[in-house]
Formats: sequence, structure tokens, C-alpha cells
Amino acid sequence: MTPFLPPLLIAVLLTALVTPVVAYLARRWGLVDDPKHRYHPAHTHKGIVPRAGGLAILIGISVTILLSIPLTPQLLGILIGSVMLTIIGLLDDKKDVSPYIRLVVNAAVAILVVATGSTIPFITNPLTGGILPLNALSIQLSFGDMVISIGLPHILAIIWIVWTMNIIGWSAGVDGQMPGYVAISAFVLGLLSLRYSLLDPSQIWVTLLAFIVAGAYLGFLPWNFYPQRIMPGYGGKTLAGFYLALLGILSFAKLGTALLVLGIPMLDAVATLIRRIGNKKSPVLADRGHLHHKLLDLGWTKPRIALFYWGVSAILGLVSLTVTSTLKVFTFIAVAVALTMFFVWVSYFTQFSKQRDHDSG
Repeated sequence: MTPFLPPLLIAVLLTALVTPVVAYLARRWGLVDDPKHRYHPAHTHKGIVPRAGGLAILIGISVTILLSIPLTPQLLGILIGSVMLTIIGLLDDKKDVSPYIRLVVNAAVAILVVATGSTIPFITNPLTGGILPLNALSIQLSFGDMVISIGLPHILAIIWIVWTMNIIGWSAGVDGQMPGYVAISAFVLGLLSLRYSLLDPSQIWVTLLAFIVAGAYLGFLPWNFYPQRIMPGYGGKTLAGFYLALLGILSFAKLGTALLVLGIPMLDAVATLIRRIGNKKSPVLADRGHLHHKLLDLGWTKPRIALFYWGVSAILGLVSLTVTSTLKVFTFIAVAVALTMFFVWVSYFTQFSKQRDHDSG
């Protein structure tokens, strides 16, 4: 574990030091969130708060990567994708960008990193624990001397990356909520990768990347915790989903662990899609119906909600590190049922505990 601590600490300190500078520049450049002049249905804060936190997080992650990991075409693709996401994030921080344009950029970034080698070559059979190879389900396309392989490993990876980038953003509405559970999730994926890097030195860079991501979001957390001095913005939220999705792929395709440790955001996203489609609204248009909104309506404070997300992520992370692949399936089902019941209870309680209007007679 010792060789992996310096990059983690560098990412923590670098992000923590650069974040107040970014917050100052965000105010100077007008990259701020003012609910009075910039309405958004999902807003939970009051007053003017700088955005552009994604820039600080990008600096923390990218600089630490360049100092700690040898640059490869695959890693270069990841860094270029990070810059693209941060740029669209800064544009969104200045003036809201259409969610459809953001979705196209997300897909382009996913295609870029998949093209440079971040695919899902296999998955673990949840029933037997064996390996289900996916590379056989591919086709080869020839363009002169260039041969491109396209198949299920690439398609699944693109869907997974785009999905995770969006669902993380949906669970980032309360001060300190997102950086905390992202840091925990990345740390858990780092511990998982550490097991394999000890046996396969070629995987050391994945472990380093996981701890660097955990460190960057941990360094950002003090500035974002209640009362927040800066918001992660679209860039910070999307970068979180981007890196967590990649870590789930690169850690020997341990998507089950990523699904488990991100249990609340995943299920909240599913509920969001069902609600929006059921109401005949676009799945990508924001609303005020996420779990953290329901908890606020119940009277929970913002720090309490953030700690709730952190605690559940930490517990699920510990569980994911101690159970087999087969047990992860049953654990995920049990967690899904429990959290679904909690979601239903919260929605029911907030719906029927509201003060009724006086009867007009």
C-alpha cells in the first residue's frame, strides 16, 4: 500500500490548494450559480456560489497522473477525454448548455477512450464465478492497412461510461454529497485493483489512478462541504462518473463492485428515468425529484444527507471487498430491494405528510 500513498496525498494537497484559486477565478469570470438569476429546478442552495470545481479536480488528477504514471496511448485518451469534459463543464458553468449537446459530448468521450483500449473484454458469470469472454462477439472492419474491431466489449463499455457519467451528476445536489461518496468509491476500487496489481504489475497504473481520483475528490471535499464555497459544476460531476466508470472497467472488469458501491446513485437514476418517462418528459431534463430532494422535504439537513450517502457507500464498499462474485449478485439484489423500499417510503411519507390546504367547505 505504501507506494500508492504518495500519489493519493499529492492529489489531495494539490486539489485542496488549487480549489480556492479556481473559486476566485470563477467569480471573476462569471462562472457562478445565482438562483435568483439562473433558475434550475434541482437547485438546493441559496446565494451566489462559484461553479467550475471541475477545473480544480481536473488539475489535481491530471498533474498527479503525469507525475506518477508513465504515459501510454490509453492513458492519453483518458486525459484528453477529461479535458473535453471539463471544457463542456466550464461552458455549462458560464451559460447552461443543452443537455442533448452534453450527452453527445459524453458519447464522444466514451468512444474516444474505448477506441484507445478501455473496453470490457469479459464479465464474471454471477452464477458460477467463471469468466464470460465477450471478445468473440466482435467483427473486424478493414480500412486499407488499418483493421478496427467493433463488438459487444466496445458497445457495453460506451453505454456503461455514458450511463455512469450521468447518474453521478444526478446524485450531486447537496453540499459535500458527491465528492464524499466518489472518494469512497474510488478508494474501494483502488483496494480491489491492488489485489490484482500485486500479481500483475501491468495493473499498477490502474491502482494508482484509483487512489489519485480518490485523493482529488477528497481534496475538493472541504471546499464543497456545507456550507459550500464552490460547486463541482457539470465538469466535476461528469469527471467523477467518467473515472469511476473507467475504474470499474480497468479493475479487471469489476463492474459488479462499482454497481454495488454506487448502489444509491444507480437506483436513484433508475427511479428518475422511470418517473420522467412515466410523466412523458425527456429523461435528460432536470427536475426536483431525486432522493436528496425527498430527504430535504422530510427535514433532513444537508450535512446529514451527505453523511448518509457516504455511510451507505462505505458499507457497500466493505461488503463488495469481502464477498465473492456470486454473493455480490444476491447482495446487490438485497440492497436494491432495501433501497427501493426506502425510496418508496420516502416518497410516500413526503407526499402524505405535507400540510393539507384548508377545506373551502
